[in-house]
Amino acid sequence: MSDTILQVRNLKKSYGSHTVLKGLSYDIEQNKIIGLLGPNGCGKTSMIKSIVGLINDYEGEILIDGQKPGAYTKEQVAYLPERNYLASWMTPKSAIKYMADFYKNFNKDRAYELLKAFGLPENQKIKTMSKGMQEKVQLLLVMSRDAKIYILDEPLGGVDPVARDFIMEAIMKNRFAGSTILLSTHLIYDIEKILDGVLMIKDGNLVVNTKVENIVSQGKTVEDLFKEVFSYNPAMEVPYNND
Repeated sequence: MSDTILQVRNLKKSYGSHTVLKGLSYDIEQNKIIGLLGPNGCGKTSMIKSIVGLINDYEGEILIDGQKPGAYTKEQVAYLPERNYLASWMTPKSAIKYMADFYKNFNKDRAYELLKAFGLPENQKIKTMSKGMQEKVQLLLVMSRDAKIYILDEPLGGVDPVARDFIMEAIMKNRFAGSTILLSTHLIYDIEKILDGVLMIKDGNLVVNTKVENIVSQGKTVEDLFKEVFSYNPAMEVPYNND
């Protein structure tokens, strides 16, 4: 049996005449933590939305646990979008109830443990919370699912530096056993120590697909490689595909 949880083959996506994904192909294995890196506008979010089923007019093939995006894969994928998706009238308590009713693999006990760990009031309305508090509510809802793959789009964007390590620890401790995490972020330094591999997208192309150990073996950090790949020097091209 294959240990690949996500397969992407020749993924292309255009908005009118503008092509944002130009034929991406890669595999992600089970029980791995993969960083998805690239500047704004490079195609990361379009790729993520295609994987989770929010975009379906793409070319190419996506397989999650061997299945095309659909009802089965929605149950296996827990997705944290970059923007708040909760209704303003909701409270953490009502959001937990809603998710528990919607997903069979939602763990209410874990949700309330995370609610307490994050120091969030269960009856405060979402609309009265700070951006950082709202993001913590969304994160705990995602991490309370027993999913095979977690796709997290900027989970640290609205929290202060002191809270980032705590949140990353919460993600690591509460992921379902054997699951994979695909984590999109600009805060490379904060996640580098937990990554098994990285994907870097530049202008709609996959320019890096490698294990972190391959980067370290060359005396570099992930952040070092990121700066090389996304240097503003047009003469510098750094193809780096080393599985």
